[in-house]
Amino acid sequence: MVIAVNGTSFLHHPFTLASFLPSLPLDSLFSTQGIMVMLLAAYAGAMWMFLTSAPKVYTVMVSDLEIARQLYEGLLDLPAAEVPLHYYYNYEQTIGATGVDPLYMGASPSYSSRMTSGSDGLWYQLKKNTQLHIITGASIGTKNQQRHVCFDHDCLEMILLRVETRGLKFKIRSRKPLNFLVKDYEGRVIEMAEVAN
Repeated sequence: MVIAVNGTSFLHHPFTLASFLPSLPLDSLFSTQGIMVMLLAAYAGAMWMFLTSAPKVYTVMVSDLEIARQLYEGLLDLPAAEVPLHYYYNYEQTIGATGVDPLYMGASPSYSSRMTSGSDGLWYQLKKNTQLHIITGASIGTKNQQRHVCFDHDCLEMILLRVETRGLKFKIRSRKPLNFLVKDYEGRVIEMAEVAN
């Protein structure tokens, strides 16, 4: 079956911008106000693209950074990640820290040495658009165990899955909040604990 189409009449009519936007007068589109609206829409689109492409970052506080490096790089074989752009500007430090008076921080020198800037610590790629930020700040657990503390259940679930797939010895102590023990090759027991909000 053959259908004859005459394309000559279609090609003789030029398309103008007004044919796509028939109800919008062009003088209002290219006025100062119209250009401002277009610039704001372009800026909103660029910000949306930036924010949706930024990786999700989970933070885990550990009691010893070097032992954590041996666990995450060595045993769990997590690849190193670059520091996300929004961490260069100490974004997470400004979220609630502006109202904290230094008078209430305490005079302990160990506390000031534990405070880190946004890019300090270890950075690992947990999934394609998910990163793991390891910082110091957790206390030593019972029986002098290393502790890794996280506020996010999903983060610890991903770490537990990685522990299981690597064949490491582990013991789940509780599911809610998630708390489990991991034994490394040197016999150290590392407690992974979810802190409930």
